[in-house]
Amino acid sequence: MKLESNLLAKLDNAIDSITLNQVRHTLNNLSPPDIAHQLEIAPPKYRHILWELVDPDVSGEVLQDLSDEIQLEFLEKMDGAEVASITEGLNVDDIVDILQQLPDRVIPEVLKAMSAQDRLRVETILTYDEDTAGGLMDTEVVTVRPDISVDVVLRYLRRFEEIPDTTDNLFVVSRSDIFMGNLSIGKLLTSSPATTVREVMNSEVQAIDVNLTDSEVAHRFQRYDLVSAPVIDEHGRLLGRITIDDVVDVIVEDADHSLLAMAGLSDTEDTFSSVARTAPRRAIWLGVNLITAILASLAISQFEATLDKLVTLAILMPIVASMGGVAGSQTLTVVIRGMALGQVEQSNLNWLMSKEFAVGVLNGILYAVIVGCLVSIWFNDWDMGIIIGLAMAINLMAAALAGTILPVLLRSLKIDPALAGSVILTTITDVVGFVSFLGLAAVFLI
Repeated sequence: MKLESNLLAKLDNAIDSITLNQVRHTLNNLSPPDIAHQLEIAPPKYRHILWELVDPDVSGEVLQDLSDEIQLEFLEKMDGAEVASITEGLNVDDIVDILQQLPDRVIPEVLKAMSAQDRLRVETILTYDEDTAGGLMDTEVVTVRPDISVDVVLRYLRRFEEIPDTTDNLFVVSRSDIFMGNLSIGKLLTSSPATTVREVMNSEVQAIDVNLTDSEVAHRFQRYDLVSAPVIDEHGRLLGRITIDDVVDVIVEDADHSLLAMAGLSDTEDTFSSVARTAPRRAIWLGVNLITAILASLAISQFEATLDKLVTLAILMPIVASMGGVAGSQTLTVVIRGMALGQVEQSNLNWLMSKEFAVGVLNGILYAVIVGCLVSIWFNDWDMGIIIGLAMAINLMAAALAGTILPVLLRSLKIDPALAGSVILTTITDVVGFVSFLGLAAVFLI
């Protein structure tokens, strides 16, 4: 981290002193992922200068390692021919990832500037949604027939200038391209040359359906410790393969999405994006939060007479709402994580709900006693202690139920639970906390 910080300072000083050749030399001595990192951590006023200094021979590799938002910053300034030139030589799936950042009207221009072979491969992947196995896959695969010998396979491989990156298996297919199994590189190298592929291949491999979601693909890679996996269509024909580097990108994107969505931010949020871009995005969810806060205030306003008579209630109200909000967020986070990992299903939802409610009951009783005793001693009023204790217990139990049910309900409505869940949950816990506390006070104290 210190090295990266020093390098950025060096680039900063070099640009300030207009020694751009020094900057160019420093920048292009880095690997493409490191160059991409320097671009991402550079403030906007320097980012475009640095991009112009990147060696054209590696600019495509650098571009593919950038976040979507920063990719789009640079792509918006290129025409179709420039994009085709800069992506030449990249893996097809990486080219598709870049093209998907472009407006639909620009993509045909880029495809037109490509070679016929690259265009066909890219168009094949573009027919699938980017969040599916088809959108992730690379169509560059090495296939062999089951009836040939290991010796023939080895001689066949020697004809390649190079084999695709991250190749740990060759794919065995029939003459009509029906997927039959994998032939691992390790097995290929250690088997007798006279052995047939059929004898040493693994026919129990579970191929990935082309329409499987990217999150489900990531779960399968994690569960079975895969490095690559074949992708097939509904007829069992081999279409391509997915490799671990693409799956890592999916995992990171899902993690970013979950983290940023909790705060109502886009998962393409650029740390150093301009004020003009950042302010409107954040303003939207601040507005949503304002509406929910007004709903909570309306609930409080129904007990205006009660508050007028007991100032103590106004002092204690935030405690009830805050405890409910934290308890609900704990449950919500656990459930959303379980859903992301594919662990929460209809069959175990009732058990999960019962478990979280039981936790809410136990913590509700515990903190009802603690807070009730503290308030009673603080204000020398045991009635007030009992009321806030009961309200605390009610809100923690409601928070547990809401935190469990809300993400499932939102997902059934095709609303992202990570994005909308926390805002709605906060409103629920605030309203329940205020109404239970002030309602009990209105009944027993006024």
